[in-house]
Amino acid sequence: MSGPSSSDLANGIAKLMNTEAVPVESRIFSDGECKLTIKARFDERICVIIQSTYPPTDRHLLQTLMIVKKCVDDKAAGVIAVIPYLAYARQDRVFSDGEIISIALVARLLEACGTAHLLTVDIHSERALSYFTIPVKNISSIPLLADYARDVLKLSNPLIVSPDFGGITRAAEFARLLKTDMIYFEKSRDLSSGEVIIKNEKDTHEYRKKLEGRDVLLIDDMISSGSTIAKACDFIKKNGANSVHALCVHALLGTGIAQRMKTAGIQDIIATNSIPNEFARVDLSPLLLDTLNKIIR
Repeated sequence: MSGPSSSDLANGIAKLMNTEAVPVESRIFSDGECKLTIKARFDERICVIIQSTYPPTDRHLLQTLMIVKKCVDDKAAGVIAVIPYLAYARQDRVFSDGEIISIALVARLLEACGTAHLLTVDIHSERALSYFTIPVKNISSIPLLADYARDVLKLSNPLIVSPDFGGITRAAEFARLLKTDMIYFEKSRDLSSGEVIIKNEKDTHEYRKKLEGRDVLLIDDMISSGSTIAKACDFIKKNGANSVHALCVHALLGTGIAQRMKTAGIQDIIATNSIPNEFARVDLSPLLLDTLNKIIR
């Protein structure tokens, strides 16, 4: 089923199956409310819903719940929600008094509507998965991104860089696939100004030895504000790197953010089509279909 946010991805999966995705018609009213129409019935069928929950996040999330409800009301044999970009995964714990663990609520809503299985891609926090009681499959698109970097980008002596400590495992896997080395930065953020600071950035001698003359691939799971990538790129270029590409799974790039990153020195931005935009160069359809076949069997 082709959710309103992921029609291209749904149609790509359906094409690989030599079929067509069931369309979901969406109408947005002047007050912001959304009405969905699905002109099909799903009695005793397994329903696979393809719908990422990128901005407008709450609308896309509610649409997902509405589609699940339609399938359940039709007495479907089972409902598999494929949400490549799962919103609220970063809100997986209480950081300060009074906060709500939003991903816990998202899990309860999906389950309450009748979702039997969830499939997502490179979730930001593995901890977020612990709030689900239904089977959840989190798959990695890093091999696909690595294939793109190797086959399409013309790289000389590449170096993989994680812009923060939390992305070390991801960057290490990328480096292993490209048979090269990697480094990471330790960052902090000023809570009042939002400024990103790279720890030990004054120790330029050691960094220059690692970066000088290299084609750098900055690897992250998502890019939203772009501030971390821009700061890292500026530092990398100042320490003699030849070029810098940014690769991510989910490109949540609002107006002006991509240009800001390119001004900082990013040569190109490459992402998967978990979110449809001009940077979605890596197709998730084969990976998702392969995993779906394993779940259904």
